[in-house]
Amino acid sequence: LMFSCGVWGGLVQTGGSLRLSCAALGLSFDDYAIGWFRQAPGKEREGISCISSSDGSGPRTTYYEDSVKGRFTISGDNAKNTVYLEMSSLKPEDTANYYCVADSWGSCAKVVANRGDMDYWGKGTLVTVSS
Repeated sequence: LMFSCGVWGGLVQTGGSLRLSCAALGLSFDDYAIGWFRQAPGKEREGISCISSSDGSGPRTTYYEDSVKGRFTISGDNAKNTVYLEMSSLKPEDTANYYCVADSWGSCAKVVANRGDMDYWGKGTLVTVSS
């Protein structure tokens, strides 16, 4: 399994935008809940966004932590087996290492609860927002 994360533009000014991506070889994102955690220096890790697995009966559910709601958007590209986190109106307090996770449980409950027992963790990517 190869689970990789990428970022377009790791350093941005306040108010700017960035896109994070999470791609996997060896698993189908349809079968996993995909989420993003972040950890700022000196702070605890927090789950900030998630998209549930697909059960075929309707749209996948999404979750956003309050501090990013309305500014971040999570989406998936099934053809590329990739999940994206579009981040806009970035603030200095968004500066952190961002980690993509995947979990076969399928729901976003673990991300909401900041649980670390996810099936897969991507390599962290640093996002820096300058003031």
